Amino acid sequence: MDNLTHSLFGLTLARTPLRRAGRGAAAALLLASNAPDIDIVTTAGGALPYLQWHRGPTHGPLGVVGLASVVAAIVWAGDRWQSSRRGVRSDASWLALWGISIVGVLGHVLLDLPTSYGTRPLSPWSWHWYGLDWLPIVDVYLLALLGGGLWLGRTRSAQSAPSWTSGRVATATLVLMAGWYGVRGAAHAEAIRLAPRVLAADLAPACPDAVPPQAGLDAWPRAFEREIGRDRPAPCLLELAALPSFVSPWRWRLVARQTGGYIVSDVILGADASAAPARVRQVPDHWTPTAVTAAVSPLAHVFLGFSRFPATRLEPQADGSTSVHWHDLRFYVGDEQDSVTARRGSFRARVDVSASGAITRAELP
Repeated sequence: MDNLTHSLFGLTLARTPLRRAGRGAAAALLLASNAPDIDIVTTAGGALPYLQWHRGPTHGPLGVVGLASVVAAIVWAGDRWQSSRRGVRSDASWLALWGISIVGVLGHVLLDLPTSYGTRPLSPWSWHWYGLDWLPIVDVYLLALLGGGLWLGRTRSAQSAPSWTSGRVATATLVLMAGWYGVRGAAHAEAIRLAPRVLAADLAPACPDAVPPQAGLDAWPRAFEREIGRDRPAPCLLELAALPSFVSPWRWRLVARQTGGYIVSDVILGADASAAPARVRQVPDHWTPTAVTAAVSPLAHVFLGFSRFPATRLEPQADGSTSVHWHDLRFYVGDEQDSVTARRGSFRARVDVSASGAITRAELP
């Protein structure tokens, strides 16, 4: 999720009984709820290190414990310094602050998990990404719910005893938040159920090793594209997913990965079945031996480790070399069949392979 959502969630937690940890509880929860994204410092080395480390160890078990310890130490030291200046006794212990900081950091990871972006909660032991595909990276409805709860709690607290009013509003906000996740999860399951009907004309039979369509936790990267020369039915379906939209909770993007390419279409839940069928787009995935050679480069290794649906496009050059382009269909904004607009959008990679098979260029445009 975005950092505004993480911040609002941390402030909501600070109005629950967790505030009994003492002075500094709100600061600890706010900092802890954003702490895992400290990995943004890797952007100092460029886009590649960021993709390599983003939502990695800072979102894993070591990050949860380590970052909570650092946050608790900072808040505890700051509280003692302020208390000494005011001549009062600090009522917050490091252990209590560490406990609620654990909750804040863990809450950050759990908020990232239901998104289509996903997270790597087992790193550094496992670098696989996990996600539920229930929410986009920024969910305006969740932002409105958390922001509205904080505003209502503040308004109510100004009129009555804050010791119970703001806490009840915060609890109600968290309950409604859980309900919203349930709605998004149910909508995602329905989109998966409708996918075979929406894509019926273009959907191939499942491959023997296909990943069954699921509404639960998914993991990537896959190894399908590296199995060049394997005997498969042609074409066949490898995996199917439904990705959330940024605006409507009822609109989902269906992505079916098949041998040789993808098919992509949108589905609107509850739409009139007699309406015109949704547009189905074919996205080629030219995973050739040249693409396999390009994937050996460190840049491609990092990008393919991050990308969930890497579509491969080959662009022959006048000197006999080939430019291998990848883009992740989760974030793609152009016309996949147009080599000009295919340069649009983020999360792309390019590797040039010479006629002799040498890698001459690798970049994230």
